[in-house]
Amino acid sequence: MFCTKCGANNLDDAVYCQKCGELVAPEEETRVATRHKSDAEISDDTPVVTVTPTLKFVKAGYVASVIGAIILVALLSLFVTAVPAWVAVLLGLLLLLIPAYFHLRQKLVKYTLTGTKIEIDSGLISRTTRNIPLTRIQDVTVSSTVAQRLLGFGSVVIDNASEDGGKIVLQNIDSPRKFADRLLHQIRLLEK
Repeated sequence: MFCTKCGANNLDDAVYCQKCGELVAPEEETRVATRHKSDAEISDDTPVVTVTPTLKFVKAGYVASVIGAIILVALLSLFVTAVPAWVAVLLGLLLLLIPAYFHLRQKLVKYTLTGTKIEIDSGLISRTTRNIPLTRIQDVTVSSTVAQRLLGFGSVVIDNASEDGGKIVLQNIDSPRKFADRLLHQIRLLEK
């Protein structure tokens, strides 16, 4: 090993240079170049796509609840004089609990496509995770009604070859065709 300060040749296990006393750093070993992972090399646990059910109806529910709350407060304060204003406002705010409930329900479901499986997570306190291996998927169908197509969401129906068989429905997701295309792409990569 050569000293970086004076250039003297030292033993391979030397800590200090024999000539100048400089701390000898070990020579850098040859580094192996790494490359980025391609689609075919995505590991089993790496999420490729994660989607949740759409919140379009929840947002519309919030708007409807606010309008309903304003109308309720106005009607109670105009026609029922025995009800204090703060009670009317409180009753109006309670209307917001309806879309909040559906918002929470939608946020508790998550569909994750990884390199080798689909994970379906649901629940708040007790979580349930269902794993569907991509190798067992037989068919992928995108289903949308006319109204769903106009609003840009739909369902992805997956036929799998598990012991109990059956279909798994990923309900009300935005851009279901993109999710189905990505799922089919991952299945083709596993078949190679």
